[in-house]
Amino acid sequence: MSKSKGKLALIEAKGEGFRAGFAVLAGRPNAGKSTLTNALVGQKVAITSAKPQTTRHTIRGIVHRDTFQLVLVDTPGLHRPRTLLGKRLNDLVADTLSEVDVIGFCLPANEKIGPGDRFIATQLGQVGGNKPVIAIVTKTDTVDRQAVTDQLIAVEKLGREVIGERGFAAVVPVSAVEDFQVNTLATVFAEYLPLSPALYPDGELTDEPEAVMVAELIREAALEGVRDELPHSLAVVVEEIIPREGRSEDNPMLDVRVNLYVERPSQKAIIIGKGGARLREVGTNARKGIEALLGTKIYLDLHVKVAKDWQRDPKQLVKLGF
Repeated sequence: MSKSKGKLALIEAKGEGFRAGFAVLAGRPNAGKSTLTNALVGQKVAITSAKPQTTRHTIRGIVHRDTFQLVLVDTPGLHRPRTLLGKRLNDLVADTLSEVDVIGFCLPANEKIGPGDRFIATQLGQVGGNKPVIAIVTKTDTVDRQAVTDQLIAVEKLGREVIGERGFAAVVPVSAVEDFQVNTLATVFAEYLPLSPALYPDGELTDEPEAVMVAELIREAALEGVRDELPHSLAVVVEEIIPREGRSEDNPMLDVRVNLYVERPSQKAIIIGKGGARLREVGTNARKGIEALLGTKIYLDLHVKVAKDWQRDPKQLVKLGF
């Protein structure tokens, strides 16, 4: 069968008018992008944290519906970079914007629009070209109805001022926590996707390699309840995931060996904790998610190492996967 015939067969199998394509969620750090990705997909595929700038990798979450398939790309928050890592994260966002069909711009309902939002809106207008930008007012569960209304008006005004007469293609208030208008947002995104067969098989939720997902789960666990400076200084590298020798087929186990890198000995002490208590807690919390992801029992071997000023060192950035 030719490639074109195979494509037509897929469209027919899904029904005429089926749409599939890519959407990016952009916005300031901690604007609710990762939480929204997880809510849309219906399962955790992106790291979430109370600390800003915790997303380092482009995580794709796949939203399956009867009439469309939406592939969500969750990026690091656009920001004015202070380090080489920050610049590379911004470059990653710019590259992503050039490849998607529609852009979602997240602005939290509980924070007034500021210079950072204007900076990002301007970037979206410039880098995104004529691609539709949907403004998403996130975290509506954190404020009252009047505050949501005021933010919607402010966001619409921002679109006209920064993007021009066309403004935002739509402005949608959502709450990922309360599942408010999450499906509505998916449908709005779908309106801007091209006619296409499904891009991924039914049931597939992400195309990230398992090692990347494992690293993100460990990083999330390690960031819980730590000082503000640590999120920017923590990198997680999965060294290997291998089957445990000598285990029977009906009782398998995987050995997962992971290095956590920080920039200073004082940060290493924070991660390890008194007598290693905190590192054990990190392992316990991460293990549940990793076993659910990999579908089997694991032995998680964590080591904390110091890579001095790795965020500013090009060689170390490459070594750590950035």
